[in-house]
Amino acid sequence: MREAVHPRQVVLVSVRGSAEALGKEVHRDNIITLAWHTPLSFDPEMYGICVGKNRFSYKLIKQSRAFAVNFASHDMKDPAVYCGTSTGANVEKFDRPDITKQECEKIDCPCIAEAVAVLECELVEEVETGDHVFFIGKVLRSDVRDDKARLFHCGADQFTTTHK
Repeated sequence: MREAVHPRQVVLVSVRGSAEALGKEVHRDNIITLAWHTPLSFDPEMYGICVGKNRFSYKLIKQSRAFAVNFASHDMKDPAVYCGTSTGANVEKFDRPDITKQECEKIDCPCIAEAVAVLECELVEEVETGDHVFFIGKVLRSDVRDDKARLFHCGADQFTTTHK
């Protein structure tokens, strides 16, 4: 299946919430890199993201009931790889110098200033899909900021882009 579905556009999903990490309750702003996501409806606007049940962000999304989908430009490859290979249970991903935290306007959640577009989503449904959960969010605000070339994941450690 993996070879058939790639390349997939990369998003960095940001979330704010509380969850247990390393035996204690922590409140954290976090980012998870995803390539499994999709628009679901225009009226009302709905967007879906698929998150592994073992991910720290999974716990935060379930608790906070909100998330922001930050669309990555091609020049965001390094932060995307970092956020996809580090756990927010151990590190503060917004501490990177190439990620600027902004507050969302409609939800209690951070977003990423460098993103080419952001969808602010309120969680409305969860669908179990094996080892992942498909989170369905109602888009409360969308902000298209730039028309830079987007980042696409080709599988493993390979990436590509669109041409602008």
